Amino acid sequence: MTERHPPVRDPHLEEVAAWHPIEGTPTKKKVAIGCSVGATIETYDFIGFGIAAALYFNTAFFPADDPLSGTLLSFATLGIGFAVRPLGGIIGGYLGDKIGRKPVLVASLLLMGIATVLIGCLPTYQQVGIWAGVLLVLVRVVQGLAFGAEWGGAILMCFEHAPWRKKGLYTGITQAGFPVGLLLANLAFLVSVPLGGSWAWRVPFLLSAVLIVVGIVIRLKVEESPEFEELKEEGEISGNPLLEVLRDDWRNILRAFCLRITETAGYAVSVTFMLSYVAAEELADRSVTLTATMIAAGIGIVATTYWGALTDRIGRRPVYLFGTALHVLWGIPLFLTVNTGAAVAIVVAFVISYAVCQNSLAGVQGAWFSELFATKTRTTGASLAYQMSAVVSGFTPLITTALYAGYGWTGPALLFIGYGVLGLVAALVTRETWGRVEREEVAALERTLADPSAPGRHPVRRPGSMSGS
Repeated sequence: MTERHPPVRDPHLEEVAAWHPIEGTPTKKKVAIGCSVGATIETYDFIGFGIAAALYFNTAFFPADDPLSGTLLSFATLGIGFAVRPLGGIIGGYLGDKIGRKPVLVASLLLMGIATVLIGCLPTYQQVGIWAGVLLVLVRVVQGLAFGAEWGGAILMCFEHAPWRKKGLYTGITQAGFPVGLLLANLAFLVSVPLGGSWAWRVPFLLSAVLIVVGIVIRLKVEESPEFEELKEEGEISGNPLLEVLRDDWRNILRAFCLRITETAGYAVSVTFMLSYVAAEELADRSVTLTATMIAAGIGIVATTYWGALTDRIGRRPVYLFGTALHVLWGIPLFLTVNTGAAVAIVVAFVISYAVCQNSLAGVQGAWFSELFATKTRTTGASLAYQMSAVVSGFTPLITTALYAGYGWTGPALLFIGYGVLGLVAALVTRETWGRVEREEVAALERTLADPSAPGRHPVRRPGSMSGS
């Protein structure tokens, strides 16, 4: 039998383990829940806009005499929020790497809450004409900036508190806040349907005020990242994290950008656009699509966490390859299933699109994207890649609507498949950060730390502690 030689090991790892225990910090669970709650609230606010844009804003804020043009303008407004998310990601990531993850988390949540409540107070097109759309765009820009700053801080805070061997699980818990927010947003709009008129869309936005108060209280109690505190103590905080990550890690930014597009732009086709498609084709009423989305989101809460935990056992890349390959295969069957007009079929379509296709990717991103970047530029790098893709996904409903107008449902279906191909290729060329070697190294470290007198004490490289282009 050939003798296996141990992998090359970093002599500084045990020192790292002293300030970031291999089993995570004592507050790791509270941090994961706190980040998840914040993600829930911000998603409720941001996704709520998407639902309203698909169902109400085309006539509430734009001329009602041309439904298709109103839908295009409504989705364009939706896209503007996505377009400014990279700027929010840059600002939030820069500040997260300079002053800490926690202040960014609190500020982004407060800013998002104020903007969302204001949407519920805006005048309509019938009241003030073109100014209704202008005001909607301005508030949407604020939402986009806040949401852009949110993800990096929440994920990185959770990632850096989590146990080394369970980073997929813990970041999956934070990512699960997004389907919770989606569920609550759809529930709010479903319950408000009987109110009729503008109250049907105003009430869900006004209810956000209650969630914001709860979220701020929880986030103020979350402790700062131990890895950021260590960087600050050692004086190793990056002078310019944006410039540094663009110079040293632009390849990983590009890879993560392409990986992310499949998930977020795929969602824009299979969920956001699908809401308006079902209504335009009169395949089902609004209560059916909202119920289908709620069921998918409910399942997605568990699914996202499961997909994240699965990466801890088999690696990040295999799960992502599965999810992107499924996107390629699901594009045509998705529309064929919805076109039956059967309520059960529509529910099944939404569940597969969201809980399987989208969640299998979202559950991986928190850990994988974080591990691709060095600690001192991690928030900036991960946020930039994550939010840059939002520009593509934000205008995807607009592009999809145009394709639908020109080519019928096959246009959106082929676009969905194209996004899947892009992600599949990106997954194949992105390095595995938690493969068999990394898992074995950390297992060896656990045994070493448990028995300091054991022979052959050699520390190992902490997964995600170093950047690799």
